[in-house]
Amino acid sequence: MILKSNGKTIASDVEFATTFFSQSRGLMFKKNIPDDYALVFVFDKPIKTSIHMLFVRFPIDVLFLDDNKRIIKSTNLKPWLGTSSSEKEVKYIIEMKQNKISEHGLVEGKHLSFDVP
Repeated sequence: MILKSNGKTIASDVEFATTFFSQSRGLMFKKNIPDDYALVFVFDKPIKTSIHMLFVRFPIDVLFLDDNKRIIKSTNLKPWLGTSSSEKEVKYIIEMKQNKISEHGLVEGKHLSFDVP
């Protein structure tokens, strides 16, 4: 699985969180993640939600996407204390290594491509 924006690869090591347990755990307890890694949360239907950094030891970039896989919000979160709300309904949340948003020019309205298993 590859996560792309405008044909450019953002992450080639992509994991999906599709269950309540995998979404609750997220990146908690991991010591770090590879540069080409992304965790994609997939919800059954678009919802308003929030995320936290409790037990996440490293900073991350986060993208909130609508059901068309368009970015509706992006943020950078600090270890342990960071939190963020989607503010609008989202179908996907993507967590990845810090600085990926700026490195790939991921801005509101940009479309991402990936296949959900």
